Amino acid sequence: MNGVEALGRRAALLEEGARRAQARALRRYVLVYLGLVPFLFIAVFPVFWMAITAFKTDADLVNPRVFPFWFHQHPTLGHFTYLFQHTYYGDWIVNTMLIAACVSLVTLLLGVPGGYALARLGLPGAENMGIAIFLGYLIPPILLFIPLSRVVALTHLIDTRWALVLVYPTFTVPYCTWLLSGFFKTVPPEIEEAALVDGCGRVGALVRTVLPVSLAGILTAVIFAFTLTMQDFLYSLVYVSVSDQKPVPLGVATDLIRGDVYFWGSLMAGALLVGVPVAILYSFFLDQFISGITSAAVK
Repeated sequence: MNGVEALGRRAALLEEGARRAQARALRRYVLVYLGLVPFLFIAVFPVFWMAITAFKTDADLVNPRVFPFWFHQHPTLGHFTYLFQHTYYGDWIVNTMLIAACVSLVTLLLGVPGGYALARLGLPGAENMGIAIFLGYLIPPILLFIPLSRVVALTHLIDTRWALVLVYPTFTVPYCTWLLSGFFKTVPPEIEEAALVDGCGRVGALVRTVLPVSLAGILTAVIFAFTLTMQDFLYSLVYVSVSDQKPVPLGVATDLIRGDVYFWGSLMAGALLVGVPVAILYSFFLDQFISGITSAAVK
């Protein structure tokens, strides 16, 4: 009986220890998520405010005697209707996507061979060259738009969306070249050596062996170029003044703010229609983006 009682007490102690461990784990998770609540609020509140404002009537928006964070009149689609019927919002979306796609393509066409050369060809001073290229990205745009204005004027692209395709690579290519060079250094050189032994040239080895295993880094560069292109305001303000050639950030800010009159509902609707789908799309590539950034940074 003593042996049975001892086993029973031991089982009870083990069970009690397991319950305490579960309780500690639960408390830890609760504390972690409670700590994340302020950051979640900071991230979600602007989107919530945009959604509320986009669907409110004008009378509901300007009424100071009502609770501002909810509807007091029936929601309306009037702001979205005004956006598409009385502005060039459809053209702005097309311009933004076209500019972002072209800049991303140019960035890859220049950044991939540049990053590969810095990482693999053993160029003299390659490390210092990579740092110098990265420092070029850090030059403030406010210092560059004046000399770039001369370039745009000489190419006769002023007031067209192609002016932005010309100037945006000046800050996407340097950073993405540095980023990709760090990522290419993480690829085992034996893969390329095997391809070279099998008869591939340097370009063939790059295309057939290095790029397929570097998709995370390439995707990171595309996301970076796409994001910077979509969020820029200064260059588009300087180089594009024709309404149907503007990207969304410039068109929404300039055509929906007229003197001291702010079309708040349409402003928020325009930001919501572009911002939320892009954020959702990025969420599907978040793991690859983090992998590409960390791999390059660690290297």
